[in-house]
Amino acid sequence: MHLYPAIDLMGGKAVRLRQGKRDDVTVFGDPVELAKKWADQGATYLHVVDLDAAFDGSTKELPLLEKIASVFPGEVELGGGLRSTADVRRRMEIGIAICIIGSAACEHPEMVEESCREFPGRIVVGIDAKNGMAAVHGWVDVTQKRATDLALEMKGYGVERIIYTDVARDGMMQGPNLQEVRRMVEDTGMQITGSGGVSRLSDVIDLMHAGCEGAILGRALYEGAIDLKEALERTGGRGQ
Repeated sequence: MHLYPAIDLMGGKAVRLRQGKRDDVTVFGDPVELAKKWADQGATYLHVVDLDAAFDGSTKELPLLEKIASVFPGEVELGGGLRSTADVRRRMEIGIAICIIGSAACEHPEMVEESCREFPGRIVVGIDAKNGMAAVHGWVDVTQKRATDLALEMKGYGVERIIYTDVARDGMMQGPNLQEVRRMVEDTGMQITGSGGVSRLSDVIDLMHAGCEGAILGRALYEGAIDLKEALERTGGRGQ
């Protein structure tokens, strides 16, 4: 199982939001130093979200993102504000390994198809959901499309992995929504990365048993509820 320590960027700082709310933010420090810290503890994958770009549609963080990619020896994946294939290309050029397309996947699926053609195997779609329905625009708007249906559409364009986040659980330390995660795994047959609500090591193990290829570790990691080294050892994530 792959473990992805999360670094969410806002105003040049590493932060965490509760339920995706912009005004409910906790600052955790310097993102470059955190990238080094997680690497030192054995992480080979890093999940980065440009929250300013996600909310505002443009990024001011390219130099910072390039720095993070340069200091982290493993694979950096990035989401937030990717609205076009040109946006994806720009991130790839500064050293980002994987780009995560979120809201645009629902609103402009042709952009996913185009990006998958240009960067095969390097495009992941992030599906945020509330009560099983896809949510967009930084989780502000809930659509009328089921998350599983959206995932299957993306599969048809060449997407192999989905990052599935339950909006109601994210940042709340209440555990993941295992029922919806299992539904996503079983109904799509895709690689599913579980995100949202992971509060303890047992949640990570539960996601593994639910069929997830990996889990994103956020607030629980920063607040010490999960020890990254132990989690890597327990899930076989070390060195993968």
